[in-house]
Amino acid sequence: MSHRGCLPQQMPQEQYAHRSTMQTSEGPQDGMGNLRITEKGLKLEGDSEFLKPLYAKEIRSRPGNPLYFQSARNVTVNILNEKTKVLTRLVTGPQAVEAHSQKFEVKTLSGKLLFSADDNEVVVGAERLRVLGAEGTVFPKSIETPNVRADPFKELRLESPTRALVMEAPKGIEINAEAGSLKATCRTELRLESKDGEITLNSAKIRLPNLPQGSSSSAGSRQKIYELCVCPNGRLFLSQAGTSSTCQINTSVCL
Repeated sequence: MSHRGCLPQQMPQEQYAHRSTMQTSEGPQDGMGNLRITEKGLKLEGDSEFLKPLYAKEIRSRPGNPLYFQSARNVTVNILNEKTKVLTRLVTGPQAVEAHSQKFEVKTLSGKLLFSADDNEVVVGAERLRVLGAEGTVFPKSIETPNVRADPFKELRLESPTRALVMEAPKGIEINAEAGSLKATCRTELRLESKDGEITLNSAKIRLPNLPQGSSSSAGSRQKIYELCVCPNGRLFLSQAGTSSTCQINTSVCL
C-alpha cells in the first residue's frame, strides 16, 4: 500500500515496520528518511511501505492534494466492534467492488436518499429510475407501483412473451394515452370482465371489423345494413337486416 499523508502520534511503535528511502539533504534530521516527527504527528514524504499492520487514529493528505491507496490485489476496509468482530466491510478488487453490511445507502450531499438496500427491500429515492438496457426491464415476480409511463414522445409497451400479463388494483386501473392510440393484442383470448360493475365503451366510433356474418336474408339483396346479434354464449355476429329481426335465421353461427 502506497500513501502520502500525516499520521497522529497515537501509534504503538512495536506494531509496525517501516521501509523508506534515506534522505541526503543537509540539516537536522528529526525522523527516519521520509518519516518525520512533527507537532501534529508523523509526516511521510513520498511513497512508503509498511510491512506490518499500521494503527492510526487518522490518515490524511496534504491540504489540496489527493490521498491514494494502492494495492496489487484487494483493498479492504473493515469496521470492527469492541470484540474485533467485523460489522461492515468494503472490498475493492480487480473484479468487483463489494459492500458487506446490514444496510447499504447512497445519499446526496444534502442528505437525500438516492438508493438503499437491505434484506427486506431495495429503495430508489431518485426522482426517476432510468433503465438503458436494449431488452427493457425484466421482473421475475410482481412489481408494485402507482404509475407506469414512458418518456415524452416514446411508446410504452407492457409485454409478456410466454406467460400471462396481470394488472390488479383494489380501486381500479386507468390506462390513458393522451396523444396517441392504445393497442392490446394477444394470441388466444382477450377478456374484459367486471364482477360488480359495468364495462363502458365511450367513443364517437366503435368498430368491430372482423365479426362473422350470417347468410343473406333474401337472395339478390344488396343492402349494406346489418343487425348486431348476440349468441347465448356471448358471441357477436352480424345478420343482414330485414323488416324484422333476422338473428333467429342465422343461429347456426353460434354453434
